[in-house]
Amino acid sequence: MDINEILSHCDHTNLKQTAVPNDIKRLIDEAVRYNTASVCIPPCYVKLASEYAVGKMRICTVIGFPNGYNTTEVKAFEAKRALLDGADEIDMVINIGELKAGNYDFVKNEISEIKAACGDKILKVIIETCLLTDDEKKICCRLVGEAKADFIKTSTGFSTAGATREDVKLFRENVAAGVKIKAAGGIKTIKDAEDFIALGATRLGTSRIVKLVKESEEK
Repeated sequence: MDINEILSHCDHTNLKQTAVPNDIKRLIDEAVRYNTASVCIPPCYVKLASEYAVGKMRICTVIGFPNGYNTTEVKAFEAKRALLDGADEIDMVINIGELKAGNYDFVKNEISEIKAACGDKILKVIIETCLLTDDEKKICCRLVGEAKADFIKTSTGFSTAGATREDVKLFRENVAAGVKIKAAGGIKTIKDAEDFIALGATRLGTSRIVKLVKESEEK
């Protein structure tokens, strides 16, 4: 697969707690240079990023991150604030405890509320696959579709594991028509990226692919 094609699927990401403004500007510079799909950054830097990117790169941020147990009201406020600050895409974390308790209407209604806040902006729903059974993942596929979100996403990258090929395959087999797939966490090689795209992921949450391309250019 052509490397430029792979890069076009990447949400070039820096969600480190230690990220400083210059790190975010550098991330945007790299994303613009390599024509990635977006940059994915902490909410506190969305305004800075939007002003710095001046329309040259899509700005994605995270909501209820990384644990997902914020109240729905807080998540909705976070999303609205991020959109006002210039975010183009929102990646939210579901309430995993409510899902495991079988409170599926709660999970669906929360996703629906965040999607309503997003309007025509993209909403990606992180379900943290490493904490779920396969049956729970399938239920999430259904709930994300019923709530009219745009993407289902595997992982935050902050829990016990990231994306797996098996989970992306499960998503592809169970998501509603029109729901896209984002794989995130643990995507470390070009082969990883190629595999996830081939399995059906249209977005990849990673910082590693741009780093690998830069290292290759410097050799």
